[in-house]
Amino acid sequence: MAANRPPLDTVLPQEMRELRWRPLMTFFLDITPPYNLGKTPTADRRIAALPGGYFEGERLRGTILPSGSDWQVVRSDGAWVIDVRTLLETDDGALIGLRYQGLRHGEPEVLAALGRGDAVSPLAYYMRITTSFETSSGKYDWLNRVIGVAHGHRLPNGAIYNVFEIV
Repeated sequence: MAANRPPLDTVLPQEMRELRWRPLMTFFLDITPPYNLGKTPTADRRIAALPGGYFEGERLRGTILPSGSDWQVVRSDGAWVIDVRTLLETDDGALIGLRYQGLRHGEPEVLAALGRGDAVSPLAYYMRITTSFETSSGKYDWLNRVIGVAHGHRLPNGAIYNVFEIV
C-alpha cells in the first residue's frame, strides 16, 4: 500500500511549508523555591508557587496575579516538565487565564548552576513552552483562539519567556 502513496512533499500545500508567527508578549514570573513532593507513584514532583509578575506586548500588557503554580516533573532522563496555570490582569482590568506546558533540559552542570541561581546563557540549555489562554473579555476574546510558543530563560529571581503567536 505504501508504494501507491505520493511523496508527502508533493501533497503538502505551499502555504503549510513554513511556520508563520508574530510576537505576542514577553512575560516575567517571580518564582519561589519549589516544594519537593518527591517520587510519587506517578512522578518525581516539584511544586512551585508563582507570586506574580508582569507581561508586555503590542496588543496587551499588565500584571500576573499571585494565583499560579508550576507542577514540575523531573524525568528520569534529567528533563523537567513544566506545567503552569496562572492568571493575568491587563492594564485595563481584563482577566486572562494562562496555561503553559513545556520542557527544560540541559547538561547536568548547567542545570545545577541554574538551581544555584548562577548566571547561565539561555543558549546553554533548552527551555521551551506552548501557551493557551482563556478569557471572557470581549476585547481579548481573540486570545481564546491563539496557540503560542515561547523560548524561556531561568533567572535567579524568576523566569522570563518570549511568546510568539502561531498564525
